Amino acid sequence: MKLIGDTDGVRLRVRVQPRAHNSAIRGIEGDALNVHVTSPPVGGAANRGLRKLLAKTLDIPPSRIEILTGHTSRRKTVKIIGLSVDELRARLVKAEPAKADVNTYTQGKT
Repeated sequence: MKLIGDTDGVRLRVRVQPRAHNSAIRGIEGDALNVHVTSPPVGGAANRGLRKLLAKTLDIPPSRIEILTGHTSRRKTVKIIGLSVDELRARLVKAEPAKADVNTYTQGKT
C-alpha cells in the first residue's frame, strides 16, 4: 500500500466495505487499506463512518480526514491532514499490529 506524502498530509487508497458486521480496519488489500464500516452506502453514511473510524484509529479529529476521490465508490483516495508518512505508518501499525506489517506501508512519490 502506498502512502503518498503531500505538503500538508498523506494520501492513501482505501477500500470500504459498507454494511459490515462491525467497523474495523481489516488490513491491506492490494494497494489499499481494507476498511469495514457498519454504515450503509446511502446518503454519505458510509463515508462518515469511514472518517469516524479512521479518526478514532489515528487519534485525530474527523475534520483532518478528507475524501478526495470515490465519494460514491468503495475505492477511495483519502487524505490525512497534519501527519507525515512516518507518523501515519506508526499509528496504523500501533492500532492494528497483527494486521499491519510496517513493510507493507510504502512511501510513494507525489
